[in-house]
Amino acid sequence: MTDASLVRQLRELEASHLRPDVRSSPDSLAALLADEFVEFGSSGRVFDRQAVLASAAADAPFQSRIDDFDVRSLGPDAALTTYCLTAWATSERDATVSLRSSVWVRRAGQWLLVFHQGTRQPT
Repeated sequence: MTDASLVRQLRELEASHLRPDVRSSPDSLAALLADEFVEFGSSGRVFDRQAVLASAAADAPFQSRIDDFDVRSLGPDAALTTYCLTAWATSERDATVSLRSSVWVRRAGQWLLVFHQGTRQPT
């Protein structure tokens, strides 16, 4: 069973890395990503930490909604988050939907993202 405060904290961290103010700031985004971070993007491309930091600021801002958020403990200092992300640029009617999963590790009291994957859902 996962602690409610951990669920709340990891949900806030997941939401934060989607916010335009964090994505447009390499320092803010870097503070969330472990050195060995890797992402399997919904595009099918694989990104390492450097690639994400270099490209995130250039991404167009978007709005999003997280649904069906869940946390599974992988150990005392590791957790898997899964959720459904609905994201849109101008209108929610034009949203893309993807299933997301992330692995977070706690180091020196701070949760860091080590793995993230997005899989687009058919519309």
